[in-house]
Amino acid sequence: MKKILILTTSTGQGHNQAANSVSQSFEAAGYVTIKHDFLSKSSKLLNDLIVIGYEILASRFPKLYGWFYNFTDKSITNKLLRIIFFFTKIKISKLIYNVKPDIIVATHSLSVNIVTSLKKQGLNIPYIMIVTDFKAHYTYINPYVDAYITGSSYTKQSLIDKNIESNKIFPIGIPIKKVFYSSNNSIKKLKDTEYFNLLLMSGSLGLDTISFVLKELLKNSHKLRITVVCGKNKHLEESLIEYCATNKYENKKLHILGFTTDIPYLMDYCDVIISKPGGLTVTEAIVKNIPLIIPFAIPGQEMENIDFLVNEGYSIYIDNLGKINDAIDNLILNPSILYEIKNKLKQLSSTYDPDKIVTISEGLIKNKYDI
Repeated sequence: MKKILILTTSTGQGHNQAANSVSQSFEAAGYVTIKHDFLSKSSKLLNDLIVIGYEILASRFPKLYGWFYNFTDKSITNKLLRIIFFFTKIKISKLIYNVKPDIIVATHSLSVNIVTSLKKQGLNIPYIMIVTDFKAHYTYINPYVDAYITGSSYTKQSLIDKNIESNKIFPIGIPIKKVFYSSNNSIKKLKDTEYFNLLLMSGSLGLDTISFVLKELLKNSHKLRITVVCGKNKHLEESLIEYCATNKYENKKLHILGFTTDIPYLMDYCDVIISKPGGLTVTEAIVKNIPLIIPFAIPGQEMENIDFLVNEGYSIYIDNLGKINDAIDNLILNPSILYEIKNKLKQLSSTYDPDKIVTISEGLIKNKYDI
């Protein structure tokens, strides 16, 4: 039985979710899957610096995070990472020796430096890198990566622009749970068409900006059904529940939720998603053909995601939170705009194939033995 080693880490939940989705596809194809957090299980110091550092910068100092992201988007960064990950590379080398995988798939770009260094030293195992946003940072770039999985041709071009060979890049969609690829017709039949249905999400960390957006939406004159997902931010969830309980609003139906695994079903019910543009959230919206309104984003990769989404006509970006209702009103009063966006999303999602990564892997494994 073939084995796959999936390398991930916990800077946000997107990378782990992508790893779980990859595991699901390979398990269905009969593979033994081994998921490994290459930071937490290799160096507590590095894991705390990178994972906790990301959470603090992204949530409390987003502008500083954006500056750091852009500053490190250079080829020299990869040379510096060789030093930082020297001991991590030794531990990963031992893991690979013990596991003896047929294929290695990674969902975080920091693994690139580690695995490609081992490949330069003679490791003869195919290595696939999943780009979990819509533009590739330089930490993804290395000619020893055997294949890249991307969420769009736009992402593919960003890799080509950094001298990655076109035939190594497969725009088949960022891996997400397969449940997103199915539609719950029962929910759609129960949908309250009298109200315009909004799904307001803040991401797994929870962003306090969401409270301002909700308060603006409650001022809207149209009938709105608003479901708010606060993520793991319990304080945000409790404060919104208290606010809604102590204030009056007309023609609104409200549901305040914390962290939930029912996002696919909530998406089936909604007309529009309001969220920050994380790679997996965006992919879920694309697959569900639900237009995305973006009123907040973390500088760095999420702003790059906005460039792609807005330029291609897949999403609407609001750079002034106070004008969120203008965007909502425009969609309600002009349903043809909503339909046009949904149609574009349908065309893009038709190019996605969550199981093709297995076929690509099989080809790489075969080529390895044919050489």
